[in-house]
Amino acid sequence: MGDSLVQTRKQELRRRLRSLRLAMGDEKRSMADTAIAKRVQQLPAFAKTGVLLTYLSVREEVNTRSLVQAAWEQGKTVALPWCVPHSRDMRWYRVRSFDSLVQGPHGIWEPDPHACDEQMLDTGEQMLALVPALAFDAQGYRLGYGGGFYDTFLASFEGVSVGLCREEQMRESLRDDGVLDTHDLPVHIVVTQSRTIVM
Repeated sequence: MGDSLVQTRKQELRRRLRSLRLAMGDEKRSMADTAIAKRVQQLPAFAKTGVLLTYLSVREEVNTRSLVQAAWEQGKTVALPWCVPHSRDMRWYRVRSFDSLVQGPHGIWEPDPHACDEQMLDTGEQMLALVPALAFDAQGYRLGYGGGFYDTFLASFEGVSVGLCREEQMRESLRDDGVLDTHDLPVHIVVTQSRTIVM
């Protein structure tokens, strides 16, 4: 399958999934996200990890704020990504409160790299990363937003990766949808409001 066809299919599926996510409504999304957060906290990998790498949810994404709060309360280190300009790389910075964040160029709240300590990923500590996407499938593959940041990150991440996805946005097989590239990598676990899928 040609690259241009894959990209066209990705764009169309992204459009449909964004519409679907918006159509769920605030209350239904909130109920799903509460159940997802509860399931994540029940993961043995969450209990064991000392460092939580997580995106900070915006707009209709699966909400991660309660998981950040729970990690702080359990004494875990929480690190948020900072996207390196003009690249597909992310650096992670430790945050101790939501008040320490600044609004980035795309309206996303992120750590200030000049004011926060960088979290290195090769410390030997057990790490768990919460991964966003517009969709996941039962094999752990994801359809992201197109920036390539998490594809680059997952290629070298040695901890446990957990995809957060509402059941309504799960796909049977993104490969069968024709939207996977050769560089796409699956996460280790996908959590929805009704199931936990371990690869």
